[in-house]
Amino acid sequence: MKTIRRLIYREVITAVAFVTLAFLALFFFFDMVDELRWVGRAGASGYQLSHALLFIALSLPQHLYELLPITVLIGTIFVMARLAQSSEFTIMRTSGLGPWRALSTLLMLGCAFVAVTFTIGDYIAPASERAASLVKARRLGQISTGATGAWLKERQGEHSFAVNVRAVDPNGHLRSIRVFEFDARGRVASTLQAELATFDDSGQAWNLQQVRRSIFEQQANGDMRVTRLQEPALQWPTRISPDMVSASLLKPDKMATIDLFHYIRHLEANGQEPQRYAIEFWRKVFYPLSCLVMVVLALPFAYLHFRSGGIAGYVFGGVMAGISFFLLNNVFGHIGNLQNWSPWLTAAAPGLIYTLLSLAAFGWLVLRR
Repeated sequence: MKTIRRLIYREVITAVAFVTLAFLALFFFFDMVDELRWVGRAGASGYQLSHALLFIALSLPQHLYELLPITVLIGTIFVMARLAQSSEFTIMRTSGLGPWRALSTLLMLGCAFVAVTFTIGDYIAPASERAASLVKARRLGQISTGATGAWLKERQGEHSFAVNVRAVDPNGHLRSIRVFEFDARGRVASTLQAELATFDDSGQAWNLQQVRRSIFEQQANGDMRVTRLQEPALQWPTRISPDMVSASLLKPDKMATIDLFHYIRHLEANGQEPQRYAIEFWRKVFYPLSCLVMVVLALPFAYLHFRSGGIAGYVFGGVMAGISFFLLNNVFGHIGNLQNWSPWLTAAAPGLIYTLLSLAAFGWLVLRR
């Protein structure tokens, strides 16, 4: 049985690697076409073709993370169908490879793909995405999100603060900062604007530069007194860390699981709705496990009987099944966010649906034959 397992593992890994390289080459071409619009915009010393190629190369791990369950399905279907077509799988069955042993063999291989997917999605892809953003920021100017930048919220005692960071420059400095302070009754207590901010070494404050402050004080007669101050530098105490700012500027699907967890706790502690990030957190947890579902879904193809030329149709079916899983995963995420569904159920639903389909196919095509 060791020889049979080694044969199946070698064939599946080779097929999955080939399919993955083909998809990555396709995404590389699409990204290259998209990046060409930025080349040369900042002059001769700005964003050039070499920088675009580096940016795209650093973006490939994120594509690899998204593609792995799909390519595992396509590659495994191709191998199982080819073994069935050449009657090799029939010989394996007569040699003692029963349905449950075949299933356990593929599940062991699927666990390896789960580990690879988790490692890429949680460690390699977030680091490469930050590096890619830094490459573009150094050549095009700064990192920002949306029209107004990133918004964060913090509570200090009875007062709450809404913080707006317009952008982060290539050196990691915050640009165009606005801080709105609200008292216990929800009224504006002060506003603060700064051109530049850096993080204090203690991690408990921001060092602001070119500061303009407006302090609102309620007088005994009911009038509002406004005091305006200008200061060259000011240390503003806050627990908002660099990781929290980075999290608000990055897309949730490009963050590591532990970063998402800490950011969700920060949002909950400050009375903000973490639904979008909670869904992405549970998707990060469940997405690697979909590789197990894919190998189970591919196993029944080894028990089908067809003549020469039939593999292409089954591989095409595998491609459609993989694409449908990817689309269903994204659709459930958006619907769950809009309908305020349970985050873990929203993230797990596509995998559960495909698990039922794979078990139904395994029971109908394998166990009943």
